[in-house]
Amino acid sequence: MAEKKSDFVVSDRRKFTEEGELRSDVREEPKQQATSSPQVGLDSDPMPAPPSHAEQEAQGAEYRDTNKKLDDMLTQGGHGKAEDFEMTFERLVQSLYVTAMLQLGIMHREGENPRPDIIGARQTIDTLGVLKEKTKGNLAPQEESLLQNILFELRMAFLEMTNALTRPPAPADVKSSVR
Repeated sequence: MAEKKSDFVVSDRRKFTEEGELRSDVREEPKQQATSSPQVGLDSDPMPAPPSHAEQEAQGAEYRDTNKKLDDMLTQGGHGKAEDFEMTFERLVQSLYVTAMLQLGIMHREGENPRPDIIGARQTIDTLGVLKEKTKGNLAPQEESLLQNILFELRMAFLEMTNALTRPPAPADVKSSVR
């Protein structure tokens, strides 16, 4: 069998040797030009340019077509109407609420022990807080009330949980230990 030649090239771009010495054969990478508003990812690397309008339109149309097919399958399978599965603001808030309750260990699957994730719960509650702040003045009264009530309930549950975790152990009963 004849080997094909490929234009694919592997380059070692590490700047240091295994011993920690600076390699002499490393060439400098060309710096990327700054855009008018640089976007930075979590690891401080510049984010790629967003997709073009045409790419976004094509992807959006394909996404809608796929959703239509899925809705048809669910409806034909007797799983309800397509509207039952549409994402709404209330469903988003309720989903985050259930996530936080699971993370706090207040809710858990039947037959399983609760597994609290305090940091995750705090992040989910903070996400709801950001959502409340960013949607201020744009919510219907029912949506605003739902968000406020859920935030209040979750923050109280979080306080109870963290207070229980940070409370020092109760001192031993002095009378019973003296005898």
